[in-house]
Amino acid sequence: MASDQHHDSGDLRRRIEQAPMGAYQWLIIGICTFLNALDGYDVLAMAFTATPVSEEFGLSGSELGFLLSAGLLGMAVGSLTLGPVADRIGRRNMTILAIVVNAAGLFLSATSSNAAELGLWRIITGLGIGGILVGTNVISSEYANRARRGLAVSIYAAGYGVGASLGGTAAVWMMGEYGWRSVYALGGGLTVVALVLVLILLPESAAYLYNRRPAGALEKINRIARKIGQAPVVALPGPDAGAPAGGPSSDAGEKGDRGIGALFNGRHRKVTVLVWVSFFAVMFGFYFVNSWTPRLLNESGLTQNQGVVAGIMLTLGGTIGALLFGFLTARWSTRSTLFWFTVGSAVAIVAFISSTSVVWAVFALGIVVGMLINGCIAGLYVLTPQAYPASMRSTGAGWAIGVGRGGAILAPMVTGALLDGGWTPQAVYIGVAVVVLVATVALWLLRGEDIEANRAPQS
Repeated sequence: MASDQHHDSGDLRRRIEQAPMGAYQWLIIGICTFLNALDGYDVLAMAFTATPVSEEFGLSGSELGFLLSAGLLGMAVGSLTLGPVADRIGRRNMTILAIVVNAAGLFLSATSSNAAELGLWRIITGLGIGGILVGTNVISSEYANRARRGLAVSIYAAGYGVGASLGGTAAVWMMGEYGWRSVYALGGGLTVVALVLVLILLPESAAYLYNRRPAGALEKINRIARKIGQAPVVALPGPDAGAPAGGPSSDAGEKGDRGIGALFNGRHRKVTVLVWVSFFAVMFGFYFVNSWTPRLLNESGLTQNQGVVAGIMLTLGGTIGALLFGFLTARWSTRSTLFWFTVGSAVAIVAFISSTSVVWAVFALGIVVGMLINGCIAGLYVLTPQAYPASMRSTGAGWAIGVGRGGAILAPMVTGALLDGGWTPQAVYIGVAVVVLVATVALWLLRGEDIEANRAPQS
């Protein structure tokens, strides 16, 4: 009996997986959700300031497309380069560093005197957000227990919609009162608030502390254990011991699972490729509808204000969709739920642009599109971290998000080029729906892969 107790007390990771979630764990999810909301605010800030920025700087469609993509380019670079760094220096440390970079980019964006300067600061802002996401995506997944992981990560993903909705509403008011630069200044101020919260309240990843063993690892683990209502850890087990057996979150065999090359070894190659394809296609569709919808609806006959309201409907639906996805994963597997969300997203995108003659239908279908496409993002955030062992989890999530940001970068730029080339808004939306269906195919090919650690145990 003493031996069993010692084994259990030596593995906080197992207890996090199996015990009910406490208030501190939900606080962690809340902080990560707020940080993800900053991503939503930032993307919609550029979308909603697109018209005054274009007017002040005299931008063409392609030039505006570049500005809409500049922040996403920074996010992609941040996710690709900072994910592996987070696995080495710690997910919390990376998050703190990235928040500082993000705040600097937002404050500097407010000082821009031309499009080139704004583009540069948008890249810096995106670099910070990319670093934030590789840390928070993993931390929110690791501090949720197995039964509530789908819901917890979906709440985290819903933060994007909340930030976009509130940010879009604030942006409309602030542009009228103080000009478009005030939107970025407010974003910088909110990011400073986030930095304070992280410094005071956010813990390091327990899996990182077990695997990397930084100075004071045992003391840090015991502080975490106390806060989540668990007994202190007597001693740290070996890096390969004590994780839940048989699941993707097991650390067994992790010694060789470090670095970017490990994403393509025999154990992970198929999952990596298919998750990357899914992320690319879904983010292409997601950032297209969130970046271009207000402008394209205006070109399709709606007023500028109606286009902005439709954009807000997208983000409102996104919040609902992320939470709905989390509840559904308590009954069905993440992959299956995500598969049907991608199918629904493609259908809804086509229906949305086909309804522009009826304003109330545009608003209603905007909620549906936002709900389904944001649910897809939530599903990928749930699926990806648990597809890899703890020692390379930030690398796996970071590269998947980074590849996805590639789709996000291309979407606004390709849209601007297609519009300059004579494509109608209807044709563009139909093309985007086809791209989203590529993710459907990739998810179908993922069937049978053991990446369902988030599914609630059957009673």
